[in-house]
Amino acid sequence: MQIKDKKVKEAAYDLRFLLNRKYRKKNALEFVSNKYLLNKEERNFLARSIYSKSKSDERKHKILNMGEIKGKLLIVDGYNVLITVESILSRDFNSIILCDDNVVRDLKAVFGKYKFSQVTEPALCQIFDLIAPYNPSYVIFYFDTLVSFSGKLAELVRRIMADYNIEGSVKLSKNVDMDIKALANQEECLVATSDSAIIDRVDKIVDIPSYILKNKN
Repeated sequence: MQIKDKKVKEAAYDLRFLLNRKYRKKNALEFVSNKYLLNKEERNFLARSIYSKSKSDERKHKILNMGEIKGKLLIVDGYNVLITVESILSRDFNSIILCDDNVVRDLKAVFGKYKFSQVTEPALCQIFDLIAPYNPSYVIFYFDTLVSFSGKLAELVRRIMADYNIEGSVKLSKNVDMDIKALANQEECLVATSDSAIIDRVDKIVDIPSYILKNKN
């Protein structure tokens, strides 16, 4: 996705300026969104994609290439990665954007309303197609237990993981962000996620959807 709307492009410019001047993002976003009369989708776009230069640079230094997972523990933020890959396979490119911090994000807010679809299993296979050749020592998928079908999804991931002969496990959690951050701070690992709150609290990440997106364009 590219910013084509002049109004949104100007709003993004103003928001970056305010963030670079150390304004709190919540306040700056509210001010800019009201100034340009942005709708809910446009506000969500700015919230998820626009960051200060210092924050963007800090995160960019944490992004490693997939080859770095070789022999390492890989933690996967399950719904975060899966939903983005599903959008890519569905060719829903209007919801996908490369953000200021060089992370690919899906702008749709569907986590709590997630449903299985015809692209769910193919998306998981695409993820494992990417992971498997790099031979991580162990892979842990985290899914939010409060989201519908999380148990069914966990079983599907375990089956596919076994088919790929990847050593790993699937964990259901009531607080995925907290559990991932806690484990990442205890173990030498890489985290696959685009969640800003997680990225800011861990040392190293990989951006799985960005690799899959490159192969689909």
